[in-house]
Amino acid sequence: FIPYITAGDPSLAVTEKLVLEFDRVGVDIVEFGVPFSDPLADGPVNQDAAMRALKHHVTIGDILALVKRLRAKTQIPILLFTYYNPILAYGVERLAAEGAEAGIDGVLCVDLPPEEAAEYEAAFRAKGLSTVFLLAPTSTPERVDLVTKHSSGFIYYVSRTGTTGERENVETDVKGMVANIKTKTDLPIAVGFGISTPAQAKEVAGYGDGVVVGSAIVRLIGDLGDTPDTPLQVSTFVKSLVD
Repeated sequence: FIPYITAGDPSLAVTEKLVLEFDRVGVDIVEFGVPFSDPLADGPVNQDAAMRALKHHVTIGDILALVKRLRAKTQIPILLFTYYNPILAYGVERLAAEGAEAGIDGVLCVDLPPEEAAEYEAAFRAKGLSTVFLLAPTSTPERVDLVTKHSSGFIYYVSRTGTTGERENVETDVKGMVANIKTKTDLPIAVGFGISTPAQAKEVAGYGDGVVVGSAIVRLIGDLGDTPDTPLQVSTFVKSLVD
């Protein structure tokens, strides 16, 4: 099970406590969203979370410092979920080196296709970090072949077209597409976008190797805000998804 949260929303201190709570309730990997001003793949819930974090001036440097603090308390895998602009601004080689030193496990760059990712892929692989690429319902057989060759760690399957956000039902063709991808690779397939309830998570877990839930968790964080009870209340909901 892989929850997505925006790093620094509502504060870096709460984010740190959330990760420790997630580890306690059985989460397998945490996706840290890097706050960005133009998150084109995200719906309103995650966009608002990014804006809240940016108002606190949360930077990649702050996030790496947080990861370094967490590594003294937990070894739960942490994946940076980002767009390419923040990586480019920070420096590809610099982020790979400092990310590895801090203790991240990999990066998922939403808007960087494998065709344009040679420098990025080489820099992160050289530091032992995974580079996760995405597939979608619109992916052609050629695209599936390309992404499976360039991904490491796992492959993120976007279960529907459009932006992130909660949906009443999981798209009906996801199971077949995941099965098709599995014929091309031994990498685990994590399924995300639109999964928001325990029933949906259980359904996807029946054929996917990983289940990603973002907006439902981020919305709850936004509703609760920066309170002492936020980490426990959010982790209680996350536990219902893990179970």
